[in-house]
Amino acid sequence: MKIVKIPKERVGALIGHGGETKKFLEQRTGMRISIDAEEGEVSFDDTNVEDPLLPLKVMDIIKAIGRGFAPHKAFRLLDDDEYLELIEIDDYVGKTKNQLIRVRARVIGAGGKTRRIIEDLVGVNISIYGDTVCIIGNSAQMPVARTAVDMLLSGSEHATVYRYLERKRATLRITEMGFDI
Repeated sequence: MKIVKIPKERVGALIGHGGETKKFLEQRTGMRISIDAEEGEVSFDDTNVEDPLLPLKVMDIIKAIGRGFAPHKAFRLLDDDEYLELIEIDDYVGKTKNQLIRVRARVIGAGGKTRRIIEDLVGVNISIYGDTVCIIGNSAQMPVARTAVDMLLSGSEHATVYRYLERKRATLRITEMGFDI
């Protein structure tokens, strides 16, 4: 039995309308999932699972939904070679509320522009929730997106980050076609 804790306000997203998200996850994985809405604790039984990676994938999906991803984006983690990375913003700026808000806004950008550019150019999904930035992507996309977010959190100018992403775009396209560089 594994237990994952998520914010109480995200429990509804994990359950889904009429329980559809929870049902889909249970059907797709064959695991029984229990949700304690009061505590925000999600538990699932992984004893009869044949794939040893499946419990880890389910744990990542639950964490992703808890960190602000829409369930359909989090289900991307069921595929092979898809990963979740969680970056703590306060590792860069400390616990100061004003700094946290400022740096989080840098990653989001005006009207969500910066986040959208990273998602579009790299092919990842990004969620900024609380004091974390979460990325869902494959093994080729993840290092590029991680570096771009790291640059923003470290104070690099947006133009510098955009240029970096444009340079990496060709490499990512070649990798997607199945060629190694």
